[in-house]
Amino acid sequence: MPKKNPTVAVLYDFDKTLSPSNMQEYGFLPAVGMTPQTFWAESERLAQESQMDRILAYMYLMLQKAEGKTQITRQAFVDKGRTVTLFPGLEDWFDRVNAYARQAGVNAEHFIISSGLAEIIQGTPIVRQFKKVFASSFYYDLNGVARWPAWAVNFTSKTQFLFRINKGVLDLNRDDELNLYVPEGERPIPFSRMIYIGDGFSDVPCMKLVKSGGGCSIGVYAGRTKETVVQLVAQNRVDFVARADYSAGKELETILFRVLDLVAARYRMDALVADRETGS
Repeated sequence: MPKKNPTVAVLYDFDKTLSPSNMQEYGFLPAVGMTPQTFWAESERLAQESQMDRILAYMYLMLQKAEGKTQITRQAFVDKGRTVTLFPGLEDWFDRVNAYARQAGVNAEHFIISSGLAEIIQGTPIVRQFKKVFASSFYYDLNGVARWPAWAVNFTSKTQFLFRINKGVLDLNRDDELNLYVPEGERPIPFSRMIYIGDGFSDVPCMKLVKSGGGCSIGVYAGRTKETVVQLVAQNRVDFVARADYSAGKELETILFRVLDLVAARYRMDALVADRETGS
């Protein structure tokens, strides 16, 4: 019986990785009459003065500023997701990556790990491409109105989702299973078969964990943010840097395809060694 192709997890931040700006800046902030500069400055001030997690601060502020100005239902957030701009090439990026992965002898699965809002991401045209979206989200009452944060995904807590993917524990309520010991060889997706794509310092914990586990981290940039991700290369936190252009033939695609080739070759070599040792 032929062996099943191994799975490679391609992991993405969202804001400034798949989209040029923070997702709240497209539909939500115009609806409440605030500029991005004013909203994020107030959110940062609230976090510092209240000794509050920055993600909880922006979520609280969204509920506060929306009062009397825009709906805060689950569906309203999904609808605002339809206004989010995406970087060029993403409309067919996933099909191209999946096809190349199969040609290389692996299967690609895509995941989002974001401090942004899951509900807004649900409204974007690419959401169906992801096996799982891990992101901040609200608790909604029986009328679908946001009442309280259900999940706040900050920069360091992002790493727990790498372990969920590593162990195949994608249900957020299965914490007991997440903490169980699982031998490395029995985990569905080892870190060596993970590729993390992010835009900056908020992604560093994930980038470093993936890289130190034998996987690959790619820093993407747009406009003036190149200096930030170049620093990450110098600090040995990422492997490659590329412009956030997902179009066919661009540098980012070339890097990802070469990494898929490498992962597939390593897997075949490991399988060859294992077969030799077992005499099969």
